[in-house]
Amino acid sequence: MKLVKKIIIKGEIKALSGLRVGGSTSVLSIGGVDSPVIRNPLTNKPYIPGSSIKGKMRSLIEIRDGTIGNKSSGNVKNGPSENPNTNASKLFGCSSGDNNQRPSRIIVYDADLLNEDKDFVNTDLPYTESKTEVVIDRITSAASPRTFERIPAEARFCLHIVLNIFDIDDEKQLVNDTFAGLLLIQNDYLGGCGSRGYGKVKIFIQEVKERTADFYKFQEGEKDYPITHNEVLSELFTNYEKANV
Repeated sequence: MKLVKKIIIKGEIKALSGLRVGGSTSVLSIGGVDSPVIRNPLTNKPYIPGSSIKGKMRSLIEIRDGTIGNKSSGNVKNGPSENPNTNASKLFGCSSGDNNQRPSRIIVYDADLLNEDKDFVNTDLPYTESKTEVVIDRITSAASPRTFERIPAEARFCLHIVLNIFDIDDEKQLVNDTFAGLLLIQNDYLGGCGSRGYGKVKIFIQEVKERTADFYKFQEGEKDYPITHNEVLSELFTNYEKANV
């Protein structure tokens, strides 16, 4: 395997309905929500884990192709396919046995919240809303309420994906399946409780660029730190300066 290029995809995910990506329930306050969303522990802002986006893309592609696996893990009885030759395994990887291992070609980063704090002044929880649902007893009509925390509609998150293309790959298929996975999410749902109206999103692609393997190579004869004329180090130092402003 030899790296040919990296395709960098950036954009935005906008919630069109309440979005719920579950977090830890280890700390519950009296009268609080039963099912909190995941938050950045340093900023307290909700975010969408890259694993949630990637996992949803993979599951929908496997459903599209009819290549759902039968490997059990915990409560999951039908997990990802262990066949390294499926479209999903070629894009997302496969770890079934020494002879069937295939590294993932796609990297999906955590999607951080883009909205400003002022956009959430009317929410009953910091950056989120609470939604109470009830289960009705079919005989007595007694209601059993449960409160969910969810990110409100109009919340926006960054989308950042890197697709690695190797010399043994079908680049067109990998690119097509990457965008197909995003389109499938847009026409399905993200997070939990989708059948009850949660998780409807709109995905905006804002930038797609390619960088060949040669971009990441230092040319022979250059000095140790050719900052002024080497694009690689120029970008790294520019990013460093921005981060330290």
